Amino acid sequence: MQPYFKKDWTMQSQTVNYITKASQRLYFDKHYVLAEEQLAVRSRPPLPIISSRKLTFPPKFKAPRQAWVLNMDTVEEEKLGLIDLHPEVFAERPRVDIIHENIRWQQLYRHVSYANTKMRYEVRGGGKKPRPQKGSGRSRHGSIRSPIWKGGGVVHGPRSPTPYFYMLGFNTRLNGLRSTLSAKLAQDDLHVVDSLDIPTDDPSYLEKLIEERGWGPAVLFVDDNDIMPLNITAASDSYGHYNLMPVYGLNVYSMLKHHTLVLTLAAVERLEERLLFHLNRNDAAVAGQKYKLDSV
Repeated sequence: MQPYFKKDWTMQSQTVNYITKASQRLYFDKHYVLAEEQLAVRSRPPLPIISSRKLTFPPKFKAPRQAWVLNMDTVEEEKLGLIDLHPEVFAERPRVDIIHENIRWQQLYRHVSYANTKMRYEVRGGGKKPRPQKGSGRSRHGSIRSPIWKGGGVVHGPRSPTPYFYMLGFNTRLNGLRSTLSAKLAQDDLHVVDSLDIPTDDPSYLEKLIEERGWGPAVLFVDDNDIMPLNITAASDSYGHYNLMPVYGLNVYSMLKHHTLVLTLAAVERLEERLLFHLNRNDAAVAGQKYKLDSV
C-alpha cells in the first residue's frame, strides 16, 4: 500500500505544479496583451474614406475646399480620405494688412519698457541757488536741477514700467485667423491628419516622418484637447521647432512662426464651429464694441 500512496502523492504534486505554471502563464499573457493594447495605435476603418461632412452654416456662394486626411502611424504618407473644408474659414482672400495688425498686437501686448529718466524733483542736489541773482553778469538760475542744466531733470522723458498693451478689435482678430488659415491652405502648408497617435516615442521617428513628407523645419501640431498623446509629446520634447498646441490657443503669430500647420480632424471641426459661430452670431455688434480695460 505504501508505493500506491507515494505514487499518488507524486501525481498530485505534478498536477499542482502544472496548474501553478498554467496560471502564471495566463497572468503574464493577460498583462502582455494589455501592454500591447496600450502601445498599439487605434484601428481605423477600411480605406479609402470619402467623407461628405455636413457643414455648419452651409456656404451660399463659394464651393467648399477639400483636403486629404493623412495618417501618422507610418513614416510613409497614406491618404485616408478626402474631407470638405468650409470656404468662409479656409478659402478667404488673405488680408496681409490684417495679418500684420495681429502680429504687431501679439508682439506688443506682452512688451514692457523699463527705460526711465529722472524728473526735476528726483535729481540729487540743487537745493541751493547756484549764484546770486544780480552782480555776476550771468543768467539767473535758482537750481542746478533745472531741465535746462546739464545733469538736471528730464522733461517728458520715459518713465518705467511702461506697458504697451492694447486690445485689438474683435473682428480684426477673427479675420486674422481666417486669413492665415486660408493662406496656409493655399500654400499647401496646412495638412489634416486623423489623429496625433504615433506608434513610438522615439524622436527619430517623428523627424523621419516630417522629413519624408516635406513638412519643413518647423511644424505646429494642433489637437482639440490640451492633453496630447503620450508618444508624440515625448517625441517632440527633444525638438524646439516641433510644437504641440490645443485648438483654443491657436493664433496668427504661432501659425506664421511655423512652416507647416498640422490639424487633426477634431481640431478642424472645433475650429470651424467656433469661427462660424462668431461670423454668424446675432450680437456681433456687441462683440465688436471697443474693449475697455476696466469695464465691469
